[in-house]
Amino acid sequence: MIVDLQVRDSLILVDGSSYLYRAFNALPPLVTSSGQPTGAIKGVLSMLRRLQADYPEGQLIVVFDAPGKTFRDDMFSEYKAHRPPMPDDLRDQIKPLHELIKATGLPILSVQGVEADDVIGTLARQSECNTIIATGDKDLAQLVNDRVTLIDTMKNKVMDHAGVVEKFGIEPALVRDYLALMGDSSDNIPGVPGVGHKTAQLLVQKLGSLDAIYANLESIATLGIRGGKTLPDKLTKYREQAFLSRDLATIRTDVDLGCDLTDLTPSPADHAGLLEMYKRFEFRRWAEELLESGAGADEPVTTPTAPSTHYEVVLEQASFERWLARLSSAPLFSFDTETTSLDYMEAEIVGVSFAVEPYEAAYIPMAHDYEGVPQQLDRDTVLQALKPLLEDAKHAKVGQNLKYDQSVLARHGINLAGIAFDTMLESYVLDPSGSRHDMDTLAAKYLGVQTVRFEEVAGKGSKQLTFDQITLEQAAPYAAEDADMTLRLHQHLWPAVEREDTLRHIFAHYELPLVTILSHMERHGVLVDVAQLKLHSEELGLRLGELQEQAWALAGESFNLASPKQLQSLLFEKLELPVLKKTPKGQPSTAEEVLFELGQTHELPRLVHEHRGLSKLKSTYTDKLPKMVKAATGRVHTSYHQAGTATGRLSSSDPNLQNIPIRTEQGRRIRKAFVAPPGQLLVAADYSQVELRIMAHFSCDQNLVEAFMQGRDIHSATAAEVFGVSEQEVSIEQRRRAKAINFGLIYGMSAFGLAKQLDLTRKQAQRYIDLYFDRYPGVKNYMEQSRQRARELGYVETLHGRRLHLPDIHSRNKMRQQGAERTAINAPLQGTAADIIKRAMIDVDHWLRHSQLQATMIMQVHDELVLEVAEAQCDQVCHGLKEVMAGAAQMSVPLEVDVGFGQNWDQAH
Repeated sequence: MIVDLQVRDSLILVDGSSYLYRAFNALPPLVTSSGQPTGAIKGVLSMLRRLQADYPEGQLIVVFDAPGKTFRDDMFSEYKAHRPPMPDDLRDQIKPLHELIKATGLPILSVQGVEADDVIGTLARQSECNTIIATGDKDLAQLVNDRVTLIDTMKNKVMDHAGVVEKFGIEPALVRDYLALMGDSSDNIPGVPGVGHKTAQLLVQKLGSLDAIYANLESIATLGIRGGKTLPDKLTKYREQAFLSRDLATIRTDVDLGCDLTDLTPSPADHAGLLEMYKRFEFRRWAEELLESGAGADEPVTTPTAPSTHYEVVLEQASFERWLARLSSAPLFSFDTETTSLDYMEAEIVGVSFAVEPYEAAYIPMAHDYEGVPQQLDRDTVLQALKPLLEDAKHAKVGQNLKYDQSVLARHGINLAGIAFDTMLESYVLDPSGSRHDMDTLAAKYLGVQTVRFEEVAGKGSKQLTFDQITLEQAAPYAAEDADMTLRLHQHLWPAVEREDTLRHIFAHYELPLVTILSHMERHGVLVDVAQLKLHSEELGLRLGELQEQAWALAGESFNLASPKQLQSLLFEKLELPVLKKTPKGQPSTAEEVLFELGQTHELPRLVHEHRGLSKLKSTYTDKLPKMVKAATGRVHTSYHQAGTATGRLSSSDPNLQNIPIRTEQGRRIRKAFVAPPGQLLVAADYSQVELRIMAHFSCDQNLVEAFMQGRDIHSATAAEVFGVSEQEVSIEQRRRAKAINFGLIYGMSAFGLAKQLDLTRKQAQRYIDLYFDRYPGVKNYMEQSRQRARELGYVETLHGRRLHLPDIHSRNKMRQQGAERTAINAPLQGTAADIIKRAMIDVDHWLRHSQLQATMIMQVHDELVLEVAEAQCDQVCHGLKEVMAGAAQMSVPLEVDVGFGQNWDQAH
């Protein structure tokens, strides 16, 4: 962090309590292998290390709140009374954090009966040098003056005197008066009811302090403040509360600290103690840095070392029976299959591995097939012996991506039950924005272990061996490690999930039940009309040829329509078309949206855009789908991914069902090829405008809620509000624009983006947005609050508690920060929609399993479920499906479900 401050001989006052809570809430939870939570410890220490690096000549003092009540509690019994008790896993980190800070040699101070803010205020007043307050608390802005500056290391922000004026619009000394008027919900300071940020700011700007405001109540009506005529009466009514609020918001600068600044100097670091604690809390990188620096080399430290692993290859019946007995008596065991393929519809089991205790595991090879392979136990015999155990729900299992293992076992006649945990999903629930949740990545991230990778034992590329061809000397340690690492990861991850009620709820009631449902859906597959797809593919081929000839004729030369480099040269050099966007390397972009926009006024990019779209449809679907039909089933079998998106939505691959376009005739033709088998129909049930309904619920906007409650067309209702006409008078164009506004704003669209979409000037687009927010003020409040919560906590949550971390919310890169802010608005909506469809799948599955209906879920795409249903029961299923899905979430507005049916997916949709 580069800060333009005079740092020599500076006093750095660290608001330890502020950073403690923020680190705990904002950062992904960390837990040691012994179960000790360490996320807040690491977050605060990281911040202190950064401050020491940024201000090497500054004197750091770390200030914490003392336990117990303060004088403010005596003044106002409701002060901070709304705050929940400190979580146990945060409380457990306070003492070790203090010990670690002391071991670094930094002085710690807390004073009974006052808050850390008051201690900081007093130290700042006593200081005669440049003073920097490291905090995330806006209240401390009142202390800023010519020699006191605030910094927020988590947000990379500096606030000096000019910064306070810019942020609050008032002088630092008046911040307490400003807070007295508007109150502070975080501290439960009441303020004056009905006086918000803007009114409080204007009052202080125009009249000054609280005393001056009350001395000039009669002049308020002349100041041009909204609601100014009734404001004097309101202020008079709540005068006592306003002055109490100022007393509560005022930071004391006269606390008896029991010491002075000369007593708060750094001490020599306890390197041996630091090293011991770094190792105990598994801060491996810091421990390595300390050792590499030579610090404490003459101070020997005895620390526990990780036990060595014991992996067994089970080749004898007696050994197998011993392990079978251990598994049968274990409260939980980890389990993994080794197979011949990643394709669950074709994979054959080669061996299985188990672990009951960390660092100990067994691999049972059954079908390795290479020259010189040792005698192995018979696969059928082993699987039959394991079958009762694996099918018993009372025997709890943990695995990594157990959906795959469940599907593979099903091919061998075993219906896996008792799936209690899945480390991939535990990691995903903890931090869905984490890029990868595979075992190798998780082991490195959480355990600091570099696992044996598949390529190390199987090779790469065309020479890669299938697992049955890998020697037992290599295969056994690899396979046993999988089971061991899975168990160790579970013991590390689960405590972090379990201690958060909302995360535990998401895991247990959404993600885990979905594993078996998705496995069944995948294995059932979907029927496609191969002949229809082949005909479509031929027609697309002809059309692509026509488009190419037309493009070549327009260009006056032949070129590769799929080559960005050739397109760049042709469009922007030869034809001199305007460059609308550039690639990260600075080249003119030929992305789809660029071609689309250029195609509005130029024929050649329009042809290229159409060619690109049809080419993608042909290669991805009409050519590929017929080749993906499994001979054994005559169906296509996709793979659903639970841990593939940050918002909680499912994704799919091979084929990707989520990307089949529905707005074009060619896309709908592909859906027509997804057909029902004889005697059955496809039923499609789709949530209607679910994200807008979720917005209504989150925003509590009265107009938006009423529109949905009354069953009105939401886009016509919005058009009527924005354009000031009755719903009956709304034109098609007005409804189209209202629809763009409705959906655009929940995705964080700016006036520039809306203007571009609707072909308006930026001023016109901004006027529409202003009108929208004027009619739906709750939506604007939701957006502002979402951004603010994200900045304060570092994450946002769905209705049901799914958490999305936003590390870029404090990025110094403005574009990344703005992207994170848009995500803060949209992610709770998208994530809640994802939770709702997942809950619907679970409820529909339960309903169908306990009914006599002949119906099967076969696909999930965005907000839609697709079922195969017996023709005679279609009406009954449609009615029940609508009812079950509508009950998947309880909100202030009803969920609306559109249900259709037909011989193919397009008809049903």
